[in-house]
Amino acid sequence: MIETSQTDFDAIVIGSGISGGYTAMELCQKGYKTLVLERGRSVEHGDYPTAHDDMWDLPHRNNVPREEIEEHYPQQSRLGWWVRQENKHWVNKDSDYSYDEDERFDWIRGHHTGGKSIMWGRHCYRFSDIDFEANKKEGIAIDWPIRYDDIEPWYDRVETFVGIAGQAEGLKQVPDGKFLKPFPLNCAEQHLREAVAETFPGRVVTPGRVANLSEYKPEVHKGKRGQCLNRNRCIRGCPYGAYFSSQAATLPVAEETGNLTLRNNSIVQEIVYDPETKRAKSVRVIDSETGEHHEYSARIIFCNAGTIGTTAILLNSRSETFPNGLGNTSGELGHNMMDHHYGMGAQGVLTSMDDQYYSGRKPVGFYIPRFMNLDDETRTEDYLRGFSYQGSAIRLNNNPAGVNGEALKEVVFQPGPWLIRMTCFGEILPYHENRMYLNFNKRDQWGIPTIVFDAKLRDNEIKMREDGVRQAAKMLEAAGCVNVSTRNEATAVGACIHEMGTARMGHDPATSVLNQWNQMHDVPNVFVTDGACMTSAGTQNPSITYMALTARAVDYAHKRMSEGQL
Repeated sequence: MIETSQTDFDAIVIGSGISGGYTAMELCQKGYKTLVLERGRSVEHGDYPTAHDDMWDLPHRNNVPREEIEEHYPQQSRLGWWVRQENKHWVNKDSDYSYDEDERFDWIRGHHTGGKSIMWGRHCYRFSDIDFEANKKEGIAIDWPIRYDDIEPWYDRVETFVGIAGQAEGLKQVPDGKFLKPFPLNCAEQHLREAVAETFPGRVVTPGRVANLSEYKPEVHKGKRGQCLNRNRCIRGCPYGAYFSSQAATLPVAEETGNLTLRNNSIVQEIVYDPETKRAKSVRVIDSETGEHHEYSARIIFCNAGTIGTTAILLNSRSETFPNGLGNTSGELGHNMMDHHYGMGAQGVLTSMDDQYYSGRKPVGFYIPRFMNLDDETRTEDYLRGFSYQGSAIRLNNNPAGVNGEALKEVVFQPGPWLIRMTCFGEILPYHENRMYLNFNKRDQWGIPTIVFDAKLRDNEIKMREDGVRQAAKMLEAAGCVNVSTRNEATAVGACIHEMGTARMGHDPATSVLNQWNQMHDVPNVFVTDGACMTSAGTQNPSITYMALTARAVDYAHKRMSEGQL
């Protein structure tokens, strides 16, 4: 909590999650007195209540009772696997913060310091020019205003600090990065790699690239961090700081500069625009604990409340100049909602290698980068773009039917067969019709309009799903798996928790909200560097791209401020 008398700062950052924490660190290190506004409660590094619990320590064997689900998590729980005793304290209650749907949308939220950086999946893959050029080549939506060369040095900078465990493969669709040693494939995953390479040249099974410190270098990985212990309890919060989060990494570094002020329980209503200076002048906030209203001013404002949170704030920031939302002269604010679609894939039993096992519970399995529609040789006429896979190989529990007593005690200590599972992540095209908007006639307890979602999978995604499932089965069969089964249960937009695109970057102010520097075309002292800025979705987990764009945008803003242009 800040002093009530302090209302003016050099910079304001809205949100303390993956991109917000990174923004704060970069600004503070450059000497700017920075206010971070976090909607939710304070969570310090180490405040992870279930981090050391074993499964038998958790109530109801880690399940949340049906009555509690129905009362508090009716939308959050639709994914089935998401709301558990081990992580429910990170998940917003729908009963506290509801939203409406024209089409089903699975909005996963966590309002607390660090946001979803506490429970993210940590996969980090670079975009390539295959992604940055796709819209222009295919005549889809609008062209990205940047290319890989523009962001490559910023990927280098961010990955070095974050710490990405991975293996170089020399692939054009997912460029290599600054890697720590990978978490190696286990024997069954290595077998899959070799079989796929032999049967399908050009397809690569590689160790997942994740923001877990397989090696800890204190001179590089600053903050409150340490080496990964292979516990695989990451979704609960890591007391060792072994994976990248705002709590463990960026916010401690920002705090060390003496330039950081973090204000929790701060619900941002709107960004206030000054028509005389043609700049944003302040941010209006409601304190969720006291109900008091506050207003804070700054030279620059960075929006990092998450794709939906950021866009909702901008849409609610209405004025005579911008009656449809701050910086929305293009009319694109809220449109072009994207995610990745999944709920599809395959699994199979590997009958060999029963004499081999693995040590520990590594935090990641394998990754298969996109291999369709990369060039003429991989072109299909059925759909545009492509998909990637994430998966793992494990030994199943051995619990055969009909075995009891002493015999059961003996057999359960013997591992069952190997199972290889893979989940397909497909790209959703940036359709203008996929959108979010505000219902100004229905407001919450704070007087803020209700968010409404109207986005769905369309024909290109449906056709892509069929091929994604088919190719998964083929690769498992090539590895010699038996009892191969597939699944294709179409997920709603939002379910992959990679929502993006509602305040997109572009060349033309008439068709985009942001320029090539993540700067608003219409309001030059406002920047958006979370997922809202994305112009297309790729198949890659996007957080590392958000951070790279953030570092680049802060550098640009710093230069313009130093020149007196901001």
